[in-house]
Amino acid sequence: MSKGKPFTVALTGGIAAGKSAVEQRFKAHGVHVYDADQASRVVVEPGSDGLAAIVDAFGSEALDSHGRLDRPRMRKRVFADPMARKTLEAIVHPRVRQWMLDQVQADESPYVMLAIPLLAENIGHYHWVDRILVVDVPEAVQLQRLMLRDGMDEDLAVSILASQTSRTARLTLADDIIDNSGPESALEAQVAALHQRYLALAAARR
Repeated sequence: MSKGKPFTVALTGGIAAGKSAVEQRFKAHGVHVYDADQASRVVVEPGSDGLAAIVDAFGSEALDSHGRLDRPRMRKRVFADPMARKTLEAIVHPRVRQWMLDQVQADESPYVMLAIPLLAENIGHYHWVDRILVVDVPEAVQLQRLMLRDGMDEDLAVSILASQTSRTARLTLADDIIDNSGPESALEAQVAALHQRYLALAAARR
């Protein structure tokens, strides 16, 4: 990244790995975290060009009675139609990436964090981040937590895990790894140590 932009850490991990718990602990240290899920909502707010593009592609049935994106209906539609999914992603994803970059460029913190669940699947679009932090758990733990958290049966949980990038692929990208296979309390020391490391890296780059 060019001079003047904060040091940027991308946070990722598989489903049910505990990204949110890690994110909250960095926030507790005062770190600004920009979330791709939040961005995906912002860029399709009423009045946005993102929502206008979705209506242009899918028609007014993409909206609910309040003129907002009808997420449940669109989720069903794209789940059943891969081409519709590609169309929707082509509208939303570039806007999400631009929103994330805009937040980073406007931020004056020593370092910022981007929470990106599907980073491995979209790594080519995030070449400008400085470091990648992966929250890691064994797949057996992921499976157990997913079933417990969302109340789903094992077959569905297995299929969801299989649809994501593999654990090995995520770890290959990692500059840093947080092991979240134990109790949440074990995250505190890991996050605190990484926070100090990122502050030092940010200071060294100035």
